[in-house]
Amino acid sequence: MASTAVSQAPRKTVVFDDPPFARSLFASTRWAWLWLIVRVYVGYSWISSGLGKLGNPAWVQTGEALKGFWQRAVAIPDAPAKPLIAFDWYRSFIQVLLDGGHYVWFAKLITAGELLIGAALLLGLFTGIAALFGGFMNWNFMMAGTASINPVLFLLSILLVLAWKVAGWWGLDRWALAALGTPWRPGRLFTPEPQLDPQPAKP
Repeated sequence: MASTAVSQAPRKTVVFDDPPFARSLFASTRWAWLWLIVRVYVGYSWISSGLGKLGNPAWVQTGEALKGFWQRAVAIPDAPAKPLIAFDWYRSFIQVLLDGGHYVWFAKLITAGELLIGAALLLGLFTGIAALFGGFMNWNFMMAGTASINPVLFLLSILLVLAWKVAGWWGLDRWALAALGTPWRPGRLFTPEPQLDPQPAKP
């Protein structure tokens, strides 16, 4: 029996367009003023928290403040109270850090991270990256059972990540993004200027 080759047409890629309002909100400089307000609020919150830790020896020297926080987080209360950490794998992760005494250097890392994230957001420099790291820190604080303003900051950070193209327009990103570009489209610092062919001399 003769075999017949079956040819398959290549799959068609389907691209869904964003709603016009979403494109405008997250990519148009018309809304840069809104993201400036959000950015400054989130950045100020991080700076205030970092400065408070910077002046506290229990954070920047001994790490005892973080040690106490971790000890409370991993504690399993008697029923019917619920533990602060809902996921066993995350509790085990914190317990490993506690047992190894890593709170000493980790407390310094948290302090430096909060200050750097806050400064980057206030200056509008690499806003999307700063907001991403800030949201990651908020997520870790919430995973460890701390609510406070972390849910609000986490949501605002996600929005800043979505609006990374214009969130720093009223800031240093206005020039930094144009100069450095992105991994998929280099900026003018990495794009050589086109060389014009010399005009042939007329006889």
